[in-house]
Amino acid sequence: GSIGWIIIGLVLSGWRVLSNRADAAVLNGDMLLLAGIVSLLMGVYALTLPHTPPNKEKKNPLAFLEAIKMMKNKSFAIFIIINFIVSTELMFYYVLTGPFLVSEKIGVSSDLLAGVMVIAQLAEILVMALLLPYFMPKYGIRKTLVVGILAWPLRYIIFAIGAPSWLVIASLALHGFCYVFFFTASQIYVDTVAPKDIRASAQSLIILVTIGLGMYLGSFFAGWIQNLFSVRGAGGNIVSTNWVGVFMVPFCLTVLAAIAFLLSFKEKLQFENAER
Repeated sequence: GSIGWIIIGLVLSGWRVLSNRADAAVLNGDMLLLAGIVSLLMGVYALTLPHTPPNKEKKNPLAFLEAIKMMKNKSFAIFIIINFIVSTELMFYYVLTGPFLVSEKIGVSSDLLAGVMVIAQLAEILVMALLLPYFMPKYGIRKTLVVGILAWPLRYIIFAIGAPSWLVIASLALHGFCYVFFFTASQIYVDTVAPKDIRASAQSLIILVTIGLGMYLGSFFAGWIQNLFSVRGAGGNIVSTNWVGVFMVPFCLTVLAAIAFLLSFKEKLQFENAER
């Protein structure tokens, strides 16, 4: 996934540089055109894949409910809640980093934006390959997740300060810790504590809470906060945005999430029928 982000980001920036067109309409639409072409190619390729009918073995239709019952454990419930809160703040990065970087405050050109933002995915690969395999076995899931959560407010406070520009751009590399030390580590953790027969359902639960509900509601929340700190012109377009105010919101929320997690989460969980 990370490699795909990097490739398409570089391709998009390369296309924009080579096309040498500064028309805003072109810059807003070319990414959708590129996405449509790539999606069409993927669809055609999918038709060439071998036939793989679903397994007819009867599954427990209530396995997902069994996964929800894991939340009866206070520590696991806190783990899920903190995952939800942090995932809502992810949308401040996904939705607002682009407009922030191309603003006059930072000054990244629109044609180079996609290429600049692949710094995050490069860091993600390095952290996943080199740091997580060392850190998690040595320090445990609790400290790993705390480091992951704390990377979020660190990034957002740098965004809020907004200077120097090189530091803001360099802070994109914190995404490696934000994502790998939190979301990836969370999935590994769930896989180790969930009973074997509901392990897949437990993974589905955390995906629903984070990628599903968290990011969906976070999109509205990030947009609402941006509107709250923005001035619009007569045509309804945003004229200026107070980026300090915008990014102080996820900074404060992720700091509180880190404190709550550190004080409440107990690492050693054991559920009935869990296999190590």
